[in-house]
Amino acid sequence: MHSSDSEFIVRQDNAVYETDTPVLYSVAEGIATLTLNRPTFNNAQNSQMTYALDACFRQAVNDDSVKVIVLRGNGKHFSAGHDIGTPGRDIDKPFERAHLWWDHTNKPGGEQLYAREQEVYLGMCRRWRELPKPTIAMVHGACIAGGLMLAWVCDLIVASDDAFFQDPVVRMGIPGVEYFAHPYEMNPRIAKEFLFTGDRMSANRAWQVGMVNRLVSREELESATYALAAGIARQPRMGLALTKQAINHVEDLQGKRTAMDAVFAWHHFAHAHNELLSGDKLGGFDAKGMARANKQAEDKSQ
Repeated sequence: MHSSDSEFIVRQDNAVYETDTPVLYSVAEGIATLTLNRPTFNNAQNSQMTYALDACFRQAVNDDSVKVIVLRGNGKHFSAGHDIGTPGRDIDKPFERAHLWWDHTNKPGGEQLYAREQEVYLGMCRRWRELPKPTIAMVHGACIAGGLMLAWVCDLIVASDDAFFQDPVVRMGIPGVEYFAHPYEMNPRIAKEFLFTGDRMSANRAWQVGMVNRLVSREELESATYALAAGIARQPRMGLALTKQAINHVEDLQGKRTAMDAVFAWHHFAHAHNELLSGDKLGGFDAKGMARANKQAEDKSQ
């Protein structure tokens, strides 16, 4: 008699959410604003936030009055990345899935993590990149690791001069975040430096390498972003949608999508390697450990 794998899996869904609205949604003058709303934890991304963000993107797409979508963060930072240590970390909580992968929460071994990250990270980001309406990321403060994915799926990035960008996950033995757009957001040599060192990239440097479209003061960030959005909103909807589709298609012909598939596999090989070496898929780093490492990077950059 054979037992199914799921008989040996115990769900540990003990997440405690600090808010019922991890993403705020509003519309004014043809512009939808989606605001990441976990400021207590610097807008760290748990599944609750990710699925709420997907629902808000869907709402904006379905609303014919919305011409442009702006994504911003509440509090001191745009996003500190994936949630790897708050009370709201919910990797074992099942959600009504938006992508193609099965429920990960009752699966054994690497199947659990692989299915979750296909759904919540790589799959979601690809969906958002293909939204038929222009999207603008309004970035201030920290944009770290998973935060990069949220900014990079947007068509344009407006950053304040106090913003910085960072992907420190090589410290975990992992080759960058799941939505691996680094060589497309900056040239390959700069991408290697960015990942090899784990150092912070200033908003000015990000603008110089072409990752950021517009660099403004913190005081001007909101007005500059919405002025840009208002100008785009005056263009015909179909023209914008086709232009976005055309440029995304050219990127994919250059290998962006297939490259991400390959790196996603290496990303999960790294998780498996960490698990074999230390019993921890993150290589022994928790939220506090990464915060200490990021503080060292901050001191180094000053």
